[in-house]
Amino acid sequence: MNMTIARMEEHHIEAVADLEAMCFSTPWTEDNLRSSLDNKTDYFFVALDEDEDVIGYIGVSVVADSCFINNIAVYPACRRQGVGTALLKIAILTADVNGTEFISLEVRESNAAAIALYTSLGFEEMGRRKNFYRRPQEDALIMTKLFVKKDN
Repeated sequence: MNMTIARMEEHHIEAVADLEAMCFSTPWTEDNLRSSLDNKTDYFFVALDEDEDVIGYIGVSVVADSCFINNIAVYPACRRQGVGTALLKIAILTADVNGTEFISLEVRESNAAAIALYTSLGFEEMGRRKNFYRRPQEDALIMTKLFVKKDN
């Protein structure tokens, strides 16, 4: 699939909010997404198809030596075509260039496809959040990728 990964901009917000509403039971609003544009610790990226339409996105927050993936979503018709992998790789790169010690996320324990993707990129299960998700209620697995820092 031909795609481009770019920083999310104001004109992407409506499409990203639509994707949020499609994929999550408690989606971020346009206002939530818009506020991330002004937050210096947030990095949001969109995957765009050849027509410049949003087909996926990822948002991460870098705080001190930590990086957290807030959300990642890909349109169902575009899944299993490398979009999620490309978005995760840019998030991992963002975490690494910012000097973080790890990148972490929560995932529904029933989301086998996402867990397989995260595992393939070096994430490991590090814990569980009981009843973290609502609608339906479900535990979250905490998955983390640790960075090995080289001595200079």
